[in-house]
Amino acid sequence: MFSKQVVAASRPSKDAMMNMKLPRRQFLRLAVSAVAVPAVSRAALAQPYPTRPVRIVVNFPAGSTGDLTARLIGQWLSEKLGQPFIIETRPGAGGSIGTETVVRAPADGYTLGLVGSSDAINATLYDKLNYNFIRDIAPVAGPIRGPLVMVVNPSFSAKTVPEFIAYAKANPGRLNVASAGNGSVNHVAGELFKMMADVNMVHVPYRGTGPALTDLLGGQVQVMFGTMPASIEQIRGGRLRAIAVTGATRWEGLPDTPTVGEFMPGFEVTLWNGIGAPRNTPTEIINKLNMEINSALADSKMRASFADLGSTPLPVSPTDFGKFILEEAEKWGKVIKFAGIKPE
Repeated sequence: MFSKQVVAASRPSKDAMMNMKLPRRQFLRLAVSAVAVPAVSRAALAQPYPTRPVRIVVNFPAGSTGDLTARLIGQWLSEKLGQPFIIETRPGAGGSIGTETVVRAPADGYTLGLVGSSDAINATLYDKLNYNFIRDIAPVAGPIRGPLVMVVNPSFSAKTVPEFIAYAKANPGRLNVASAGNGSVNHVAGELFKMMADVNMVHVPYRGTGPALTDLLGGQVQVMFGTMPASIEQIRGGRLRAIAVTGATRWEGLPDTPTVGEFMPGFEVTLWNGIGAPRNTPTEIINKLNMEINSALADSKMRASFADLGSTPLPVSPTDFGKFILEEAEKWGKVIKFAGIKPE
């Protein structure tokens, strides 16, 4: 309900895409089982929650957008619920280390996780994870979403999406598209663009956003689907040119920059985060957290803080957040299989 189905604008690729549908019924069974919680004794729920500190596991490094998002939510919950919500960063393996930490934790509400785009991607990217994200994580609250931005070196001739596509078609295999690594959100965004525009560009993976942007600024690569927090100051300083944003609507921070979808209907990519919990966490705890987090997501000051991170929060129910996660996992599963993306 929050993201559109992948629509391949590429004529040669359309039939292939149609034959690569993931087993939706299987995904739906897993999604339902993730939010279905067995009966919990009344005695176990008699004590108010929380009665001791709660940790929020973040699967990316300190200072990342996800880390800052978790700290905003954690501070709000600490103030409203009267217990410390402690942020614990557990980066590595594309985010799967932190997510597995949450999966293996007791389902008592005292270990939560910041889940996001990487988890939906990893669900298909990795053949052998030690957990099943759709089944083993119960959605709590979110999503908090922000667009990527299609940026080029200012020396590059194309200034619009149609001009970029025309150049890429006239020069197949001569444009390099940078990413923060195989399977990163900017990588799959680039592959979706290549697929829908029917263009041939060379993917150049880096170990993180910083090195990728450095080479883009230096002209070693020509284009990147960058995260907004990492790219915006370079855009405002004239060191990068923003061609388009990847959300469904224009971003208020760059109101004159069109969306990719204005030229390529159906194209939408967002970097998103939310809060999840181990499967079988009591429904009462999930609902209480959802209510408090949704209050944060609706607060004007908190929304301004999220806007500074390039994100917009959407207060929804745990069930609707679960449906959004399912849509994202299905969408990226199709792109990963079509492009043959493998983890590093």
